[in-house]
Amino acid sequence: MPFMLRVAGLPVDSVRRLRCPASRRWADDVLAETERLAAEGARLGDLLHRLIGHNEDESARRLLLAARRAVFNNRLPGEADGALARVRAHDEDAGRALERWLSDRRALDGRRAEGAELLAHETGRARAALGRLAREPRLRGGLLLASPTLDAQLDDWQRRLADGPDRAPGKRDRKIERSLLAYLYRTACKTSPFSTFTGVVPGEFAPGGTGHGTAGADGGEGSGPHGPGHRGTGRRGPYEHGPDGHGGADRPGGRLHGLDPGTDDDALCIRVDDEWTGRARLNVAALGRLAEAVTGDPARRADLPLALAPGWGRVDDRVRYVRRWITSGEEDTAVTFDAVQDRLFFLRSSGTLERLIALLEDRGSVRHGELAAWLAADRGATAAEAEQYLTALLDIGMVQVPGLRTGVHDTDPLRAFQDSLRALGSDWAGELAGRLDGPLSRVDRFAAAAPPDRRELLDGLREDLRTVQTELGAARGRVPQTVLYEDVTAGREVRLPLDAWTRSVAGSLRAVERVLPAFDLTLPQRITFKGFFVARHGRGGRCDDLLKLVHDFHEDFFDQYISFTSRRTPFDAEGRYVPEENWLGLPQLKALDTARQTFAEGMRALWEAHEGGGELAVGDDLLAAVADELSTVAAPFAPLSHHVQLAVGRGGEPLAVLNRSYGGVSFPFSRFAHCFDGLEERLLHRAGGLCPDGAVLAEVTGGPVTSNLNLHGRLTEYEIVCPGESASLPDPYSLHLDDLHLVHDEDEDRLVLRSAGLGREVVPVYLGYLVPLALPELPRTLLLLSPSSMSPLNVWGGVPDGEPVGGVTRRPRVRHGGVVLSRRSWSAPASVLPLHGAGVTQQDWFLGWHSFRRAHALPDRVFATVTDGGARGATGAKPQYVDFDSPLSLAAFEGTLRTPEARVVFREMLPDEDGLHVSSGRGRHVAELAVETTAVPTPPKGRR
Repeated sequence: MPFMLRVAGLPVDSVRRLRCPASRRWADDVLAETERLAAEGARLGDLLHRLIGHNEDESARRLLLAARRAVFNNRLPGEADGALARVRAHDEDAGRALERWLSDRRALDGRRAEGAELLAHETGRARAALGRLAREPRLRGGLLLASPTLDAQLDDWQRRLADGPDRAPGKRDRKIERSLLAYLYRTACKTSPFSTFTGVVPGEFAPGGTGHGTAGADGGEGSGPHGPGHRGTGRRGPYEHGPDGHGGADRPGGRLHGLDPGTDDDALCIRVDDEWTGRARLNVAALGRLAEAVTGDPARRADLPLALAPGWGRVDDRVRYVRRWITSGEEDTAVTFDAVQDRLFFLRSSGTLERLIALLEDRGSVRHGELAAWLAADRGATAAEAEQYLTALLDIGMVQVPGLRTGVHDTDPLRAFQDSLRALGSDWAGELAGRLDGPLSRVDRFAAAAPPDRRELLDGLREDLRTVQTELGAARGRVPQTVLYEDVTAGREVRLPLDAWTRSVAGSLRAVERVLPAFDLTLPQRITFKGFFVARHGRGGRCDDLLKLVHDFHEDFFDQYISFTSRRTPFDAEGRYVPEENWLGLPQLKALDTARQTFAEGMRALWEAHEGGGELAVGDDLLAAVADELSTVAAPFAPLSHHVQLAVGRGGEPLAVLNRSYGGVSFPFSRFAHCFDGLEERLLHRAGGLCPDGAVLAEVTGGPVTSNLNLHGRLTEYEIVCPGESASLPDPYSLHLDDLHLVHDEDEDRLVLRSAGLGREVVPVYLGYLVPLALPELPRTLLLLSPSSMSPLNVWGGVPDGEPVGGVTRRPRVRHGGVVLSRRSWSAPASVLPLHGAGVTQQDWFLGWHSFRRAHALPDRVFATVTDGGARGATGAKPQYVDFDSPLSLAAFEGTLRTPEARVVFREMLPDEDGLHVSSGRGRHVAELAVETTAVPTPPKGRR
């Protein structure tokens, strides 16, 4: 069973330097003493109450009343000495108790006063440590690509910090500090594959796996950020301390916290290389700008071969084809891609158009200049009129320039673009290809360069690309902000023992897989598409014109259906389930609704019966009941990928924390396979073995690549070529749409895509990382026939919150056997959080957060997800690391609460710092496994 290991770039111990341990101890002492004195004050208040009731002296009564009120509220009385004397005069024991309380209360005030200087000193030290961490090569290597603006500001920020480490930062520096912290925590506490922020390693669970899996030999050797040939730490064992003293754990023998020798969790420990290797590739959006500059120059455009739109055809007196157009993304955003759209388009036939089509059919392609001259001669028109006619055909996509597009299998896009230019055979194209040798050299040298050299290479690359565009005649050179993408490997391969995984996790995960269709966001659309097909073609029906089917589906039904369903919320304000839109009265949608309701009702019952603060266990009975309801909608072929983190339960048993689940083939590997020699070939071979009997897997590419997230090698034997796309595989492995037909299999009640040429079923698969919703209409619809799925497991949907305590509601950890389905969580509006307000001192603010943490039993480290009424996009919902022992972290977190409507969900860090199972010579690393399984649900009775 294969997996892809994702490893955080920096050891988790790096962020310890940002904490204020003495301030934390001070806060704990102050809060504990405050709680003790409050309890003592309540008891003392009862003693004083009796004295007040028996006192006839009005002035003494007022004095004792004021003293009792202050003591009960844990404050020093205004006339403490006078009150003490009055109490002693009436009750010696009460007097001694009050004297002790007053003494301890004055000591507490003194202790509180110590916090200001202590916190200021430690915060300054933490800020200085942040300045040093800002020099970490793995942090800066990724930061240079993710946020060049922030990277450019850091050197000046570090100089200002060195000049006054204890001074309060200004607004500009606070903003830099918050942004830097976000990237630092992303590099040390999360797994987010982007450049050096996170490294990847392929692996598998296999019989006889090595147990203490190593990603390389004795630390490995390779090309890291400091150049080729750097070795790791050699023979250091996988759990020994690193050079900073944090490389291992504090347990005897150097074992990691929570991982015991000889147990399953110990067998799943992994050692990764100390030096990592990167591979950089030019952003394909930059190639799109170069292609636009080429086609925008009339002289060069004349040499470009033109061809008819692939997949065109005739319907009566009209020409039918798929019109595809690209909308350029913004250059000044960190993540950008060009949006691709397609639509079925018709042109009324004419003599000129028919003759032009015949010419291009006969010759395959004709150079732009030659075709324009032919048009002028054919119509007796001027050169300008012929050019205008040809430009119109290009604008509407009937005629295309296929040679300058990036394909999904161009894993080295800049070299592929060079090859396309050289294939043109023109002098200018050869010169332009040679002109790109400079940018290509910078891309090749980037991954092995140190951060300062990387900055110089990037600046030179941007300038090269702008200059080339202006030389081609563009008014200005346009270069995306993220001009390079980089993938980084943390070793070669990991083998872990299959039996350890099987004993602890596999059985529980299989049970969970059976209910995942209930959470699949795409399943209602797949069911609806099948219902539309049966309504049009009948049970057992067949459709040979897939292009028309997709067009009619969207025009007559699906676009309006999507507009309705996009406004649907799964549960209403009362927690009642909202059924799916079921315009066609489909029983499978009703079954899906029933399965979801069964799960929600089962969780409500478990929640009502839950007592105390322990875990909530989801049993086999509930999962089986939900799976039974899904029996009519479960797919017969359901390869799945799960992103999990390994942890240790309270009883010491190993756990797999389920972060997310996807359906598809080779999804964990496709984006990164180019980094590992031989991996693409192995995945291609494996895909053939996964395929159902009598079927083939065929990739749906989505057309021209506009994002590096979709680049990958050939991972399936076949591909589906949609109209408007060019084949990247030779015959017979390129399956054109006119070779495919769709039939309804009555026995299995499912739609089956078949190839006439192959005489076999074709299973479409998608291997890109760009979300399918961003794909053009035709490939997006074909994926409704694929095993692709997205199943976010929301176990609390429709389950009412518990009664809030201090405005905070809690949820326990939820698990099924060895799989954690949901982490412990605490939800609260921003209004109940102890935020830093006007007139609040730094020490009171820090005390407020720790008082909040203690009151609600939050862990010391959590991940917080902020939602609010602002339009902040998807990034606003990403969880961020919050360290309660770091004032810098707390301040950065508060900076994300931008509206009064903000609501925060805190979730436990699981595994926590002491339960990590991946290490390097530098320390322990947060890691995640993307594990691929193949689930084959048992067909229900009456189905094959």
